[in-house]
Amino acid sequence: MYGVAGWSPAGSARSQGRRARQVEAEHRKALMAERKTEMEALGQERRSRPFLPAGGEGGPMAGRSYRRLRVPSHRATSEVLAGAYPFLAEEGLGSAGMLVGQDAWSGAAFCFDPWELYRQGALTNPNMSLAGQIGRGKSTLAKSLAARCVAFGRRVYVPGDPKGEWTVVARALGGAAIQLGVGTTNRLNPLDEGPRPSGVDDAAWRAQVDARRTGLLAALGESTLGRPLGPTERSALDAALDAAQTRATVPIMPMVVDALLDPQQAMPGSSVEQLRTDGREVGHALARLVRGDLGGLFDGPSTVAFDPSVPMLSLDLSAISGSDTLIGLVMTCASTWMEAALADPEGGQRLVVYDEAWRLLAQPALLARMQAQWKLSRAWGLANLMIVHRLSDLDAVGDTGSQSRGLAQGLLGDTATRILYNEPFDEAQAAGRLLGLTTVEVAQLPELAKGEGLWRVNERAFVVRHLCTPGELDVFDTDARMTLNLRQFPGSGAEFSGTEG
Repeated sequence: MYGVAGWSPAGSARSQGRRARQVEAEHRKALMAERKTEMEALGQERRSRPFLPAGGEGGPMAGRSYRRLRVPSHRATSEVLAGAYPFLAEEGLGSAGMLVGQDAWSGAAFCFDPWELYRQGALTNPNMSLAGQIGRGKSTLAKSLAARCVAFGRRVYVPGDPKGEWTVVARALGGAAIQLGVGTTNRLNPLDEGPRPSGVDDAAWRAQVDARRTGLLAALGESTLGRPLGPTERSALDAALDAAQTRATVPIMPMVVDALLDPQQAMPGSSVEQLRTDGREVGHALARLVRGDLGGLFDGPSTVAFDPSVPMLSLDLSAISGSDTLIGLVMTCASTWMEAALADPEGGQRLVVYDEAWRLLAQPALLARMQAQWKLSRAWGLANLMIVHRLSDLDAVGDTGSQSRGLAQGLLGDTATRILYNEPFDEAQAAGRLLGLTTVEVAQLPELAKGEGLWRVNERAFVVRHLCTPGELDVFDTDARMTLNLRQFPGSGAEFSGTEG
């Protein structure tokens, strides 16, 4: 009976079922334990990461919040929403270049670099203008930009410093300050050849030097006489320069004046007597630089050397007192002296600061030279900075429709970055018409605090709080006679000290 096929002991089917369920349960427990181990390892890995992956977390719910965001609907005008919606702000000019301060509208750091922005196409030219009331911090900003340019490997030139404010800055940066005027022993020969650019042959260099000297003498004659030179006067001046260059490889101003007042050799189209007559007024005008109120400054060989390799060079004219015409004559000579270094294509990127530029705008000859420098800024690697108190100073140059008025306004037209500090209501309206500011920007100008400026970079606008370090303030401060303690800049927590201008 036990050998009958298909027979099984009683209860064996139930025991096999229990065994199968037990194996299944053990397998399920093993899978769950393995899954738990994997999840714990994944969680530990996520907790150990300081940041999310660059592309965010993966999976079908990537980029979604855990719970749906529910915000009540709100209706308002676009004007209100533009100020109320917290996620709308100007993206700024990027982080490349010099840190200037804080964007007052977005709270972000504001960086500016005219050369980098021009390379990116954000600027059409690297030139800048800076205007604002006295004592609002223009000079501090200009000196800060100069010092931070040096930190980026650029060089800074100040062709004329009427108040002597840049001397301490230049020396603090490892540069040089050349002092000219009463009580100094320095002499500058404006007819020096200057540094010779690399790659220029002898013939081309001689032509450049001759053209620079001729242009300088004509500009000095026109500035002193207060009128353009006539054709015969220009011929007499050219003949005098040729005679002086025959006497010496590097002529000096007394040689030119002597050749004008007492010529010794005729030239084609003019006899000796005609040259004497034609050059008499010009000779007496230029004699002012030899025997007049500028005697001792430009009447001999240079006792100072121009080193284009220094980080910063300033010409301190604080010892020269007199009219704006006198300052203009000195700066005309000084700017020509620097022009050879500025025109050097191997000179690198340089910032040229024209402080108290309102003094220069009244000199047509110097204004023309400034315009040429503005036009050639991209070719020469220059960023020109013009500092004035009011933009309306440009409208006061020359008569309406005159060449001088056109040159002055052309400087502003060739300036892509316009910086405006606090201006009274009338000046703010005039600046708005001249620059095409919006009504919001015009209304902002009278409200700007000390150290705040409206920056117009092409068509983009920023309100920037300029920030300085305590070390910079020690060098830049020119209010020592007016204030005893540094003030806290409003709203920033950083120290700020305004300066004259």
